[in-house]
Amino acid sequence: MEVRKISKGANIELPAEAGGLQIVVGWLDSSGDRAIDASALLLAGGKVRSDADFVFYNQPTSAEGSVRHLGASVTENGVEERIAIDFESVPEDVDAIVIAASLDRGSFGDLSGLHLVALDDGAPIVRYDITDATVETAFVFGEVYRRNGIWKLRAVGQGWDSGLAGLATDFGVTIDDDSAAPQEAEPTQAEPTQAEAAPPAEEPATADDATALDETTSVLDEPETADGAVSVLDETTSVLDEPETADGAVSVLDESSPDASPGDAPFAADPAAADLETPSPDAGPLPVDPGTPAVASATARSKNVRTRQPKVTRVMPPVPALAEPGWQAARLFSVAGVGASEEQEKRATSALLATMYAVRPFARGIVARLGAPAGAVETFAEVHFKLGERTVIPDGAIRVARGSRQWTALLEVKTGTTPLRRDQVEKYLDLARARRYDAVVTLSNEIAPGAGEHPIDVDKRKLRSLPLLHLSWAEVLQEARMVLTHRGVETPMQAWILAEFIRYLEHPRSGASGFDDMGPSWATVRDAAFARTLRPGDRKVPAIADAWLQLVRYLCLHLTAELGVTVTNTLPRKLALDPAARRAAVVSRLAVDGVLEATLRIPGAAGLVTVAADLQVRQIRVSTQVAAPGEGSAQRRVSWLLRQLDKAPGEVSVEVGFAGRSDTTCERLSDVRAKNATLIADRALDITTFKLSRSTPMGARRSGLKGAFVPSVLTALEVFYGTVVQGIKPWPAPAPQLSDETVSEAAALDDEEAVS
Repeated sequence: MEVRKISKGANIELPAEAGGLQIVVGWLDSSGDRAIDASALLLAGGKVRSDADFVFYNQPTSAEGSVRHLGASVTENGVEERIAIDFESVPEDVDAIVIAASLDRGSFGDLSGLHLVALDDGAPIVRYDITDATVETAFVFGEVYRRNGIWKLRAVGQGWDSGLAGLATDFGVTIDDDSAAPQEAEPTQAEPTQAEAAPPAEEPATADDATALDETTSVLDEPETADGAVSVLDETTSVLDEPETADGAVSVLDESSPDASPGDAPFAADPAAADLETPSPDAGPLPVDPGTPAVASATARSKNVRTRQPKVTRVMPPVPALAEPGWQAARLFSVAGVGASEEQEKRATSALLATMYAVRPFARGIVARLGAPAGAVETFAEVHFKLGERTVIPDGAIRVARGSRQWTALLEVKTGTTPLRRDQVEKYLDLARARRYDAVVTLSNEIAPGAGEHPIDVDKRKLRSLPLLHLSWAEVLQEARMVLTHRGVETPMQAWILAEFIRYLEHPRSGASGFDDMGPSWATVRDAAFARTLRPGDRKVPAIADAWLQLVRYLCLHLTAELGVTVTNTLPRKLALDPAARRAAVVSRLAVDGVLEATLRIPGAAGLVTVAADLQVRQIRVSTQVAAPGEGSAQRRVSWLLRQLDKAPGEVSVEVGFAGRSDTTCERLSDVRAKNATLIADRALDITTFKLSRSTPMGARRSGLKGAFVPSVLTALEVFYGTVVQGIKPWPAPAPQLSDETVSEAAALDDEEAVS
């Protein structure tokens, strides 16, 4: 389906057959120190009916479950947050759903690439790009509204400078933060608020009107999605989450669901799951007595909405201090005696599901990647089902409960080099559809070439209204490291369990490896590129292109876990949304130039980082380009750069770009340190950019740790970033200057006022 692009104020009719929609709020964050939090408000006559109609990070599901906050994800083009809407469950008196977002710091004008995308069955259908954001700290991206039984989407683009609390208050939400929220939040644009605006007027039913501004309609506009990439997760913990008792059992009390009672069981009975084998009493927590202190304290909490995000607690695992030399700490997940691939698969699956059950922040991160709601997570291994005359046994099942609602996914796991099988996956899709479950998830060492894609092709008819999702073991490891190192867990015991799980995955016997093999076609393509005989029509080239795209995804995951910020592969929009075009571009560059190349965006870095593997000269080249200071002489600008490259290797090359000239100068850093005048023979030239690059030998082997291609790329990237990129701070432009005369006159007037 073609993606319709609409402009501010325009509206478009959504497909009549769409039973639901995902709205994606996306952006590029070059700073790395801020995050956008998406939210949704269910409106009846321009106001929420109650505080339960405000869906955001602290209240991720509406009371009836029609709107859900799915958390954050990483895409090839940046970062996104998703809101899911189930049209069939939206209450009859709700006529509009506002899609908004807020910033934890700074303003929306500081971000680039702001957009909203609407997805139908995972495919983008509408896109709205926002280019006029300025000082807003809360922003309405769009509005999904109902007119005569037809759902439509409108692009809004209106902002507030009073943050999330101010925006929510303006729509009738009662805020109960420690500091009082403003009672009347003024939009930063000279437009009426949603509360003051008349209900949306019907648009003429012509195709061209989908992009025309209807000034009589509501000021609220349409949301937008991005391509589905490797998910990151909702880093926050909901204050409305189920409380825990002293022994760790999860209480079922859920204040966000008016139908939930303190005595409800953790999971409501599911008639469709009658054949599901009953877990043993040891498989999970028992229902909690509503008289326990945890429940009693929860019931006493304020019912008003708190927009302030909970603080993150970071606890590190205990380290043994009594060991003698050579002693190793005992493993929670043993790797001893791992035999056949089937046993390896069972051990890895059990370790993952047990860790998810024990460490709630880690479980939340995994299920958020899968689009599940925030709630209590329970996991089960090798659950037996009846499908016709057959017994079907998926490797695992994951259930998430919030109030009376459940989200269930079946899990298929592979380890080592064992590939996913189409017939197995399609069998689980049939089972999940018959049981009315929410998703089928595959987990293997295969990394999907692009964001939101799956490594195997299945019958598209089996994917109607049932998503097939994929995780790689590299993503699971990255999530575990992010939670432990950067997001934090609740207790030292949880930290130890998560650290042991990471320790297990990193052992070669676990079968849960990262990306380390370029495939059987590598040697042939490598040698042909070196001999310059490679052509785009060579049959083995596409396989290497796919392997390279997987490697780039792996590099992003690895750096994300190391740095604690979301690292993404930057691509032109056409390539990001079209897997076939993306592969064709890699094939063409490889066949023509013998080069595999990718550009990474690392939030907070002074410039983009480009990694290029040149198979014709067998070199790995990593580079970045930074803007030169906008003032000072050429000599001072070079000195500014040298001061920040004190740890950089001398073989780094420094290329200088000049204003109004296409030619450049380039020297080795060691030579520039000795005599930087070699870079600026003509001191009258205006230096605008510095391009820094470093080349190292390329590993030739297809796999392995020594002399292999993948480790040589990863090492070159890490060394360049650690010694060159991370030490460079962008030059801060000075504030605009008033003239001395103006300052003197103002000071004199100020003195006169003080005397009077």
